[in-house]
Amino acid sequence: MPRRWRTVLWTLVAAVLTGVGLGGAVVWQNTYALREEKVVLHHRGQPLEGVLARPRHGRGPFGLVVFVHGDGPVDATHETFYRPLWEAFARAGYASLSLDKPGVGGSGGDWLDQSMDDRARETLAAVVWARGRPDIDGRRIGLWGASQAGWVLPKVAARDRGLQFVIAVSPAVNWLRQGRHNLLAELERDGATPGERETALRRRETVLKLLDRRASFAEYRAATGDTDDMTGARWAFITRNHRSDATADLRAMRGTPLLLVLAGRDVNVDVADTETVYRDVLPPASLTVAHYPGATHSLVDEDLERSDWRLTLTALFAPRRLYTDRFLDDQARFVDRLPHRGSVAPAPGATKHPANRGP
Repeated sequence: MPRRWRTVLWTLVAAVLTGVGLGGAVVWQNTYALREEKVVLHHRGQPLEGVLARPRHGRGPFGLVVFVHGDGPVDATHETFYRPLWEAFARAGYASLSLDKPGVGGSGGDWLDQSMDDRARETLAAVVWARGRPDIDGRRIGLWGASQAGWVLPKVAARDRGLQFVIAVSPAVNWLRQGRHNLLAELERDGATPGERETALRRRETVLKLLDRRASFAEYRAATGDTDDMTGARWAFITRNHRSDATADLRAMRGTPLLLVLAGRDVNVDVADTETVYRDVLPPASLTVAHYPGATHSLVDEDLERSDWRLTLTALFAPRRLYTDRFLDDQARFVDRLPHRGSVAPAPGATKHPANRGP
């Protein structure tokens, strides 16, 4: 969730809730058909706290969706914005497990100290923990991840061949290609002049050279004069991960049913590049591709995301409608139609035809 959203949302929440009768409507709209349980597991000597959200009714064992976050200090609920997804999966008989990132909430450690391999090992530990619960069906555990999780999900699926599925939402394939695409897309969106574009690209080349030789944060500051949001810890995180590329791991996980979710207005990720690589590497029978033409990287419609007041009111009074049309239903439909892991049946909706548009 972009920082601008959070700032605007929580600044206005208090004012909105003071309206007569509005508080009850907000509570009702933000009540979900879920049973949430606070959980703690331990990984590498550190506690990882989170939430296990089960369907409201039934004893299970339930299938399980393990959530893998994108970039940033994300808590287990993603500041409540995961709950509509959890509810959608619950309709299909699946629970959801999501953990606070290391250093967030009650989780120990620091997410900025992690590599993508570290994040994969942490996710594998969560899967192992879940398989030990009597209310979870270990044959029906899969992964859901967004954005930066695109470098984590294939690693986990390649190492754990017992996973039932993977859902990759707005993933990139190559860190450096993604960064260049994002830079150029934002420059175009902001109406940058040719001179500004050239300056930005030269600066990018300077940063890449610094990364290649693993320059210190002090060297980075001296070379770029950056006084923005970059910190020493963030610079170390980027240095550690900037060569990430998902291609080899995607190839190693061949056969695991995968739903690839792509947004038509995504300035963060080159969705054409992502789709090309996924289709080239993965067997057609295991891949389903869902396109949402009007959505941004966050799977929110672009016109909604650009309006602070509409975004705030929607988050308060209709949070399920934050996501673009069909997205929540398509998530539930995908897992509902999956065969048990080990069956030869293809993923639902998967086709060799390049015009495949969704589950």
